[in-house]
Amino acid sequence: MIHYLLTEQRELREVDHNQSCNWINVFPPFEPNELEGLAHRLNIPADFLTDSLDIDERSRYEKEETAKLILVNTPMLNVNALENEAIFITVPIGIIITDDVIVTISQADNPILKRFIEGKVRNFNASDQRKFILQIFEQNTFWFLECLKKLNLKRNLIEQELYNSSRNKELKQLLRIEKSLVFFVNSLSANDLLMMKMKRTDFLKIRGDELYEDIFEDVIIDNGQALEMSNVYTNILSGTMEAYASIISNNMNNFIQRLTVVTIILMVPTLVASFYGMNLTHLPFQESSYAFYFIIAFSIILGLGLIWFFRRHQK
Repeated sequence: MIHYLLTEQRELREVDHNQSCNWINVFPPFEPNELEGLAHRLNIPADFLTDSLDIDERSRYEKEETAKLILVNTPMLNVNALENEAIFITVPIGIIITDDVIVTISQADNPILKRFIEGKVRNFNASDQRKFILQIFEQNTFWFLECLKKLNLKRNLIEQELYNSSRNKELKQLLRIEKSLVFFVNSLSANDLLMMKMKRTDFLKIRGDELYEDIFEDVIIDNGQALEMSNVYTNILSGTMEAYASIISNNMNNFIQRLTVVTIILMVPTLVASFYGMNLTHLPFQESSYAFYFIIAFSIILGLGLIWFFRRHQK
């Protein structure tokens, strides 16, 4: 699906593909040969479009004679995830820069780009290409921070539930959060390297423009903050998982110990009773009419003695 967008009088509106526009937003589903036709009309390499749809592409930039490509990773809710998969994954957004238009392409209707379309980004003007790219970076970083806060809140709620129970359900949810944080750490690290390299090479041609340099510097700082938060949350979650694993192991050891003690306590009286189940002569109390009561009393005394013994050594 291809949307042609134009900023006029500070308002963004959709126009026909035959009209001039500032921004082309591309996302699935696609018609047959639709991407090839777009690449031919804009005179841009077709692999700029196809690479942006590859979920495994890392953040990078590339320059050709007729266009420039920036790939930046962004978080996305894993809608159709199984119970053992990450809650959030990261997918690339392709930003293709030509002389007349910016093309954004992603493998889904991206929530960051929707904020621009819905008019939720202040001072947005699609005709100002450099500021538009910086605002995409900025909104991407804000979205990372928002997703991190959601994951941390979910982790706190699961930990509260784990204080009262040690069910597999909560542990699986913690594992899903941990997988999401791994995606975030890797993507934020790649984004940080991308932006630092873009700043060093002046890829956006903003050197000397104080306004754009300040925006870019703020974005780099915020991205570093998001990366630090991801690492902190990952370390906290790893420590939490290890602590609960130790608690579960300790509880299992205590349970086995109690079960062993109960087995020994029951085994000794059973052993005494089993002797009198043998067809042997000269057993004690064999001729006594109170033999049964003597055996029961002796078994109880042995059992109580074992209980006293284990309690004393436990202290």
